[in-house]
Amino acid sequence: MGHTDFASMPCPIARSMAVLGERWAILLLREAFYGSTRFDEFQRHLGIAPNILSARLKTLVEHGMLERVPAPDSARHAYHLTEKGRDFFPAFVALKAWADRWMTDERGPLTLLQDKHTGAEIAAPALARPDGSPLTLDDLRVAPGPGAGSYLRRRFGAAAALQAAHEQPADETESSHE
Repeated sequence: MGHTDFASMPCPIARSMAVLGERWAILLLREAFYGSTRFDEFQRHLGIAPNILSARLKTLVEHGMLERVPAPDSARHAYHLTEKGRDFFPAFVALKAWADRWMTDERGPLTLLQDKHTGAEIAAPALARPDGSPLTLDDLRVAPGPGAGSYLRRRFGAAAALQAAHEQPADETESSHE
């Protein structure tokens, strides 16, 4: 049985897994966020075989996460984060915070992310409403977006309408049945 082609799925999360779901992808981005730009730096920091590293860097370049540019001081190339790659940084910080909480041993995190200007630790982005109050999974309602097809409109449109009806104050709900 062949592998599922996530890149051709309509779901943007599935398509992102075509880029980020391979086990080396986020580790390569981690190293780029930590300042690595050269092939030998990625290889030294990750202990990855050269052929695998070459293929994974090529994939990240093809998907627009990194760009391959001539290195100024040699005949080799450097890899720089693109805007798309830099846009992944908050998601990386959130993943690192989760991993530091749930996947470290008793000694704690191996690295800390700090603001180079203040030295303060960089915290994972908090989910919050515009007024600053926190959002949790319990506050989630999924509604069909502008790109949703008929399946998602049926799946989430009816659920969102039903949930909204249950969230109305009692006097509004009663008056709507008259």
